Amino acid sequence: METLNLHLTGDMHAVTAAHNMLAAMIDNHLYQGNTLGIDQHNITWRRVLDVNDRALRNIVIGLGGREDGVPRQTGFDITAASEVMATLALTSSLADLRARLGRIVIGYTRDKTPVTAEQLLVAGSMAVILRDAIKPNLLQTLENTPVLVHAGPFGNIATGNSSVIADLIGIHGGDFLVTEAGFGADMGAERFFNIKCRTSGLRPDAAVVVATVRALKAHSGKYKIVAGRPLPEDLLRENPDDVAAGAANLRKQIENIRLHGVSPVVAINSFPTDHPSEHQVIRDIAAEMGARAAVCTHFADGGRGAVELAEAVSEAAEEPSDFHFLYPDTASLRDKIAAVATRVYGADGVSYSSQAAAQLDTYERAGFGHLPVCIAKTHLSISSDPALKGAPTGWTLPVREVRASVGAGFVYPICGDVRTMPGLSANPAAARIDIDEDGVVVGLS
Repeated sequence: METLNLHLTGDMHAVTAAHNMLAAMIDNHLYQGNTLGIDQHNITWRRVLDVNDRALRNIVIGLGGREDGVPRQTGFDITAASEVMATLALTSSLADLRARLGRIVIGYTRDKTPVTAEQLLVAGSMAVILRDAIKPNLLQTLENTPVLVHAGPFGNIATGNSSVIADLIGIHGGDFLVTEAGFGADMGAERFFNIKCRTSGLRPDAAVVVATVRALKAHSGKYKIVAGRPLPEDLLRENPDDVAAGAANLRKQIENIRLHGVSPVVAINSFPTDHPSEHQVIRDIAAEMGARAAVCTHFADGGRGAVELAEAVSEAAEEPSDFHFLYPDTASLRDKIAAVATRVYGADGVSYSSQAAAQLDTYERAGFGHLPVCIAKTHLSISSDPALKGAPTGWTLPVREVRASVGAGFVYPICGDVRTMPGLSANPAAARIDIDEDGVVVGLS
């Protein structure tokens, strides 16, 4: 567990090193005369660190004497938010990775011309650093099922999916390939369909929507849930009516799967505090939507607890597939954003800050308009407002900023208060992890 959770064979370290190599080359280029004419006030490439540290979100570098570099404002993101991580997740080969790294845009000249890692002569060094990280990590479950674990693109601002390479390898390893798309069907599945499948060329036969009793109760809007605090006692009591009150969220997520022509299966992830009457409500919702459903107890019972789900997925995968993307490559960036906002999130429309509008115009002029969009928003609601539960309507998606991950291959609008460098909580996990006298790591759970 400690290898998986703390390091995962060095991929995080390799991504951090490659990303910061580019950052160092940018500042060295400025110091050595800036022959590319980079506008130091329009440099979009920040540094990264695999530690939650809010104090590094905004910093000034280059302070000191003349030999200490060019002073400018910048900051740190968490490594999972690095475009290098997203690029690693979406590449299909070492040659493709090298080309994508070269296309990374680090900023712009004063006339808004993009400047790339290739122009800074650093993409080759970055590829060398990543030459081992590009290989997926082979692990196994407690029941000896092989699992490919590879890459960790930040679910808020990137794809939140395992790597394309892992899928391309895994598809040859058995009758079924199960791959994850995290942060809700409105985010993970939408990005899997419209970004990852565009890159991999693979087409899904079925999609599993994981639902829990407590999540649907939370989407009823009747409970105040605070991160890091125990769940309200009332939420854990038997109350099928509250499950039904949150049903709009599940219905919309099933619709979002069907929107892409894929057969949905609802996995009811069972907790010890659940009641059969509450599971039945979820089964009824799925049946009403024409989707299969299965109760899962795999956390307690291992593979035996997921047999019903496996059978339902197998049946769904046999149905004719009509998979299709939500929008064509040729659509404008604004049209792509509107398609996701209105059809997947249920928004009435999209509003843009003056900064976001100008950025979109810049990206279209620079030739990035063919890229798919990866909308960065909260995972706590289908909307951009974490306080809105269920499947809210009558709202507008506010885009405050837009960034281009040209190497990874997408443009990401930022909606609401989305942080790319998290902060530690009042009781961080780091305070509980230790090593005993026998060298065994303790405190991970």
